[in-house]
This record gives sequence, structure tokens and C-alpha cells, in this order.
Amino acid sequence: MAAEVARLERGLIELRRDIHRHPELPGEERRTAGVVARELRAAGLAVTTGVGGHGVVGILRGARPGRTVAYRADMDAVPPKDIVGGGQAAAHLCGHDIHTTVALGVAKVLARLRRQLSGTVVFLFQPAEESLSGARAMIEAGVLERTRVEEIHALHCGPFPVGRFAVTPGYGMPGQDKAEVTLQGPDAPDAARRLAAEIGALATVTPPQTPADLERMITDAQTPDGPLARFVALRASAQEAKVSASYRCWPQERYTEVRENINRLAESYPGTEVRFPAEPFPAMVCPAPDAQALARHLRRGLGTDAVTTLRSAFPPFSGEDYALYLGRVPGTYTFLGVRTPDAPITTSYPHFTDFAPDERAIGIGVRAMAGWIAERAWEPAWEPAVRAASPRP
Repeated sequence: MAAEVARLERGLIELRRDIHRHPELPGEERRTAGVVARELRAAGLAVTTGVGGHGVVGILRGARPGRTVAYRADMDAVPPKDIVGGGQAAAHLCGHDIHTTVALGVAKVLARLRRQLSGTVVFLFQPAEESLSGARAMIEAGVLERTRVEEIHALHCGPFPVGRFAVTPGYGMPGQDKAEVTLQGPDAPDAARRLAAEIGALATVTPPQTPADLERMITDAQTPDGPLARFVALRASAQEAKVSASYRCWPQERYTEVRENINRLAESYPGTEVRFPAEPFPAMVCPAPDAQALARHLRRGLGTDAVTTLRSAFPPFSGEDYALYLGRVPGTYTFLGVRTPDAPITTSYPHFTDFAPDERAIGIGVRAMAGWIAERAWEPAWEPAVRAASPRP
């Protein structure tokens, strides 16, 4: 497998650069989807396009019986409004171009080794992650049911040294909830500003303002029972007679508490009306056994220093619609380190304007995930209970 990755690596880097030069907004990934479909077909996969929008599904069937395992990659770029400090146009500042390239690399490697591959691998190239709508669209299109996926896996670029992975056993990313409060009366605008400040004070963490803040947050995320073990990340603003609040919590159960607190604060202002969505957007929670199994796999193949473990949801200010897949089937979501040695932290932290991932991460990610997916799809002839206790080839 390592030899196949080495043969493909230069071409994959060029492919990533091509995708990077043509960023597309969520829901508008026509060109990227076309590139993905072309590459998958050339590798010999069965390809379906137009799934949940511009989603692409590639299916690779191994020569031996086994399980059906999915691998997901997101394809869209960051909209200008979501770039830290703002931007003029969509840009690949979240690493989705890396994610797409790694997934294509995994597909190419496993296709070349099809005769040794067990089971079926389903590659899901998803649109519209940045708008938190693409996963739902693909799921509602029936992609999991039609392919009978048993588990799912994904990588995301992260601010860790290139060559290192961060696993997330029992953690993941927070969900999101929103509130809108409408006030009445002639002093409603002043009251709205006061209420916004009171609701804002419910936050227990604030967005990092400096590179040192980012470094500290990454350390905190790896600290057991550290500052990020429980948090509320909340932003509230007032406009005329309305207060809008958006917040993320960990654990997921804290949304009930925050809603109660917002209602309590609003009740002190006469004639207020508070509205919430029917349900918060769900948190992404990675099953601990799967993440721990992946950590063992990575350490065997890449060395003991290749893996770090996150002890909290990370980052506290971002979410992922991959949560919807993990709500249906088990799997893993792992951060792929893309930080060049001695580079500023912002060059590896998504959504910053100087985000510039180390391209060596592509080959590392492909090698790791191709091996992991092949292992998970392997199914011996004996019973599952025996399989669970047996070493994999």
C-alpha cells in the first residue's frame, strides 16, 4: 500500500492544486464534482452523480467477501462571510480540497489492490458542508440505505504537526442552537441591547483573538477534564427590538439549560417573545471504541508519536454536518495534521486567510486511511464475535 501511495503522491498533489484554484460555494460544486467523477471512473469505480445536489458516490467492490464501509469527503469552499476577518470570494481555507484529494487517493490505491480487498467501500463526496445542508441532502437521497453502509469514516485538516493524527474518542464537534427574542414597547431597542449583553454573559468560552490563544485552545483540547470539558460558546447581538443568539454547547444536554436561562432572562422584560428551532443541530459524537481502534491502527503503521487524543469537543466554535452520518451508523472522524514545522498556527487553522496546509499530509492521509478502510472492510468466514477478538491481517 505504501508503494502505491508513493507512485500516486505527485499526481495527487497536482490534483489538489487544481481543485484549490477553482473553489466553489456550498451547493455550487459542479466543477469539483465533475473532477471527482472523472477520477473515480478512471480508477474503475461505479459512479453516481447528482446525489443530494452535486454529491458524488463511488463504489468499489473488493474481490473477497466482507463488510460495507463508507468514506466521506466534503467538496465545497468557504464562503466569504465565514472567512476569519471576511473575504472577497469563496476560497479553500478549510481544507476541503485536501479532504477530496485524500479520498480520491484512497479510492485509487484500493482500486489498484482490488484483488486483495475484502468487502465494499462506498466513497461519499459531499456538497454543502459549510452550510450544514449537504449531509442531510445525501442521507435523504437514500445513500446509506441503498448501499447498506455499516460504518463511516472521515478526515479533517487540523492544526497539528504534519504527520500526526488527532483521534476523538467520545468527543467530536458541538452542535448548534439559536434563539430570537422580540421585545415590545418604546424602549425596546435599549432593552434589546441590555438583554443581548445578559445573554452573551452565558458564554463560558470566547473566540481566540491571538495566535497564543489558538495554541492554548489546542492544548486545552488535549487536557483531560480541562477548560473545554464543558462549555457554552455563545454570541448575541441586538438589532432594533430583536435579539439574536447563536450558541454551541458541550455536552449536548446543555442546550436545555441554555434555553432555560435565555427564557429566564427574557422574562424580566415585559412583553417578550422567545423563539427557538424545534431541535438544536446535533453534536457530532465519535464512538470511543472505533476511535481507539483507529488510534491503535495508526500507531502500528506510523509509530507511537503519530497519534494524539482529544479530550474535548474541538474546536468549540465550529460544527460539522458529518454528525448526521454518525447519528445513523458508527464510525470515526479524525483530524489530519497539516501544520508545517515552525509555521504560524493560523496557517493550519481552518478559515484563516493564511491557511496553507502542508501538502505532505496528502500522502500521509491516503496511506493511513487506505489501510484503515481495508482493515474495517475485512470479514473472515467465522462468526463476528470471533472476528472482534481476532487480529486483522
